[in-house]
Amino acid sequence: MSAPFLMRLSLFIVGLILCIDAILLLSYRKIHLGVILPLFIGLIFCIYAVFNVQIQTWLNRHLKFKKLWRFGWGIFIVWLMTLFAFFIFLTVQIQHSPSIPAVKSIIVLGSGIENGQPSAALAKRLDIAAPIAQSQPHALVILTGGLDFGETQTEAAIMAKYLQQHYALPSQQMALETQSTSTELNLKNSQLILKQHQIQLNDPIAIVTSDFHTVRAKAIAQKQGYSDVYMVAAPTPLLIRYNAWLREYFAYLSGWILHEY
Repeated sequence: MSAPFLMRLSLFIVGLILCIDAILLLSYRKIHLGVILPLFIGLIFCIYAVFNVQIQTWLNRHLKFKKLWRFGWGIFIVWLMTLFAFFIFLTVQIQHSPSIPAVKSIIVLGSGIENGQPSAALAKRLDIAAPIAQSQPHALVILTGGLDFGETQTEAAIMAKYLQQHYALPSQQMALETQSTSTELNLKNSQLILKQHQIQLNDPIAIVTSDFHTVRAKAIAQKQGYSDVYMVAAPTPLLIRYNAWLREYFAYLSGWILHEY
């Protein structure tokens, strides 16, 4: 088999995998850039692999577009390099999670609910937060998240129910922040609850979120004045891991552009 054929075959296989992965996640109502973009890239790969001869023939007849085509591939390769660098950066940060000392509060960031239950990613966050809360019964557990589209209960309320049912965490140890719809609002709205419980932003506070989200969440918290935060990383379910990391790549970039940290 020739090298061009092997390259087209490889592109087709990679494209097919990307499409299947995206379609599977879309069937679970996971609709975000980390799913849509791989689907788009996968379709481009498959179309290019199948119709390579026709595309090359057309490009040879239109040299201006051929130059744009090559330029586009160059930009795509550079973007891939930055994406892989970001994934490596996240991996290093995740592997260096510090131990958690005694804290005044444990803030659990929301991650979506599905059919009245915590999403797989949110359940992982709660499963990580629960043992810490049980070992530190005097720490206030703040559960964050407002009302999702199509749901009748706030995310924070569903999180509280989950902790009570699975870990028998007492309701008096929990406080619900029920208005936020983003990481920035999770942390901003939690400040009022902290103040109501005489907890200062310079007190030791643990923030529980998904592993890929710890870097951005910590940066946002520090921008808002949280000066003694300890990030607690929950593992991301394998099914959504790299799609979530891709989504975080763009979220991290947009947060930097919008001066969120």
